[in-house]
Amino acid sequence: MDGEFHRIRRLPPYLFAEVNAMKARARAAGQDIIDLGMGNPDMPTPPHIVEKMIEAVQNPRTHRYSSSRGIGGLRRAIAAYYGRRFGVDVDPETETIVTLGSKEGLANLAQAITAPGDVILVPNPSYPIHTFGFIIAGASIRHLPVGPDHDFMESLERAVRHSVPTPSAIVLNYPANPTTEVVDLDFYGAIIDFCRGHGIYVVSDLAYAEIYFDGNPPPSILQVPGAKDIAVEFTSLSKTYSMPGWRIGFATGNRRLITALARVKSYLDYGAFTPIQVAATAALNGPQDCVEQIRATYRARRDVLVSGLAASGWDVPSPQATMFVWAPIPPVFAEAGSLEFSKLLLQEAKVAVAPGIGFGEYGEGHVRIALVENEQRIRQAVRNTRKFLAASGVNAAAAGRGASKAIAS
Repeated sequence: MDGEFHRIRRLPPYLFAEVNAMKARARAAGQDIIDLGMGNPDMPTPPHIVEKMIEAVQNPRTHRYSSSRGIGGLRRAIAAYYGRRFGVDVDPETETIVTLGSKEGLANLAQAITAPGDVILVPNPSYPIHTFGFIIAGASIRHLPVGPDHDFMESLERAVRHSVPTPSAIVLNYPANPTTEVVDLDFYGAIIDFCRGHGIYVVSDLAYAEIYFDGNPPPSILQVPGAKDIAVEFTSLSKTYSMPGWRIGFATGNRRLITALARVKSYLDYGAFTPIQVAATAALNGPQDCVEQIRATYRARRDVLVSGLAASGWDVPSPQATMFVWAPIPPVFAEAGSLEFSKLLLQEAKVAVAPGIGFGEYGEGHVRIALVENEQRIRQAVRNTRKFLAASGVNAAAAGRGASKAIAS
């Protein structure tokens, strides 16, 4: 009776907890902490979406139970979005479902399709729910290392060749959290061809589809011919329309997977509050200039942060997408590791970031910096960081060259 429950035993200690506890203590002591750790959008939800929510909530009929699959109007808006944005035809009745954010949808799909001992392929580093949603469901996880030093298809082929039983599903996340990596349709095409040949479902997380800065807009895996035979894709309104607390997202794609998710959800919830779904419909169907404004704000913040860190002697890659910077820690701190570096940055510079090790073993050596403060606060974070780095012996002699390179990229 005193031991931990089975599923709890499979969850490791929360590796962000130490930094979060330090942050809480510092704030309780009156210190001004610039929090770039959690990917929590800070911009206001566009006014026309809020106004639609207010209008809908004043109708008492909307206060009743909703539908766990989502209201018809929102499912049709999702189908229209896929047609408009990706050129993909979606049946709103059978190929899409509304979720309480993509996180809930991913976790419930894992419950729906996973038997104890199933092998699931998950990138590493990755957003924690991609791994732990399936672990909670009883799966065995095989990690696929991602990043510039790894060939993803080679890792995938090796994992399938050496896994017993054959993996039942693979999770993809592009634009990627935390690494910010982007891929093209050729990449997705190769994944679909391979997974179809091995009977592997593909679960794609496209939460950052609209937060991109350079090059072409990120594609959907459902654009690949035949992808809906094996693939389902999750996305969310949290980042696109700055609606994180609203908890509204959707899954689209393979009918069997959508049906399985709907079956589980029917036992667990009655769907999101109807006025939220009505407002989400207005977001998808309404004017989209607000999305460009949100995108432009993140782009400007990215440029301030990346160029400012480069001028401090800390060269970090400029992300093409997402609301994050995935930063290799300065070499002088390599031996300390990402968690200790994050604690030092919080203690000495009053800047909170997320240690890369919290996203998986292959995240070690990096920190994730979220673009969730305004430009003035980001400049302050850069100034504080510059002082900390200088005191730690980081050489900023090449700062001019690094800053120029960062801005050019």
